[in-house]
Amino acid sequence: MLGQQFYHESIRKVIIAFGTTFNNIQLVRKDNDGNIKQAMKVPLAYGPKQKWLARLNEDADLSKTVAITLPRIGFEIQNLSYDPNRKLNRVQKFKKVKGNDDRLDTQYMPVPYNLNIQLYVMAKESDDSLQIIEQILPYFQPDYTLTINDMADMGIKRDVPIVLNSVSYEDNYQGDFETRRALIYTLDFTAKFYLYGPVTSQAVIKTVQVDQYTDLPDKAPKREQRYTVSPKPANADADDDFGFNETTSFFTDSKNYDPVTGTDVET
Repeated sequence: MLGQQFYHESIRKVIIAFGTTFNNIQLVRKDNDGNIKQAMKVPLAYGPKQKWLARLNEDADLSKTVAITLPRIGFEIQNLSYDPNRKLNRVQKFKKVKGNDDRLDTQYMPVPYNLNIQLYVMAKESDDSLQIIEQILPYFQPDYTLTINDMADMGIKRDVPIVLNSVSYEDNYQGDFETRRALIYTLDFTAKFYLYGPVTSQAVIKTVQVDQYTDLPDKAPKREQRYTVSPKPANADADDDFGFNETTSFFTDSKNYDPVTGTDVET
């Protein structure tokens, strides 16, 4: 079982979809008369907040030209866990005809997992952080569903719920009044997705043939009849709604069917 190489990029797709959701948050700053004096797109990056705070602490007296641009948004993976509540029937399979209907791809049902992701909103002004938070929270009640091209090889698209679990606030302020300040909102999310196993490819079975013997064929190979089943119409695809052609043939010889050559041979 283990050792067969496959990689469907399932976790990567969830991370990309999650980041894209928060990739277009806009921020405006106004003067006392309510006129917009600055508008900007809040930058988004993958990484832990400890790195941001470390960059701030390295330039506590604001001597460098640019230490880190605030406000900004970041996110990182926290945990990956199995979800038994969404378990599917493990023996069922997905099926898809490949190429010119001569190959059939099959894959067992996926395994449910939860991906815990933390989103950080960092700002030095309270109004900036509140603007960002108010553009996020109304969409999660408490979940927001994303549609992901989950398994391109099998043509599967799936809705992935992103659940907002909690929101916490932190005012990271140390030193005197000239020291850089960091307001941090931490949002905990859970992405409910699935992991897929390998895809198995095999030839499409278009005809089934059974020979009936008067006795076991290894003792007295005297066949009496052959039962053959094929699709109706013959050019039906594996995912079509088709019927069957049933043919019964009777024999008085002692030949056996050779599956290698596909012909009847003398015993």
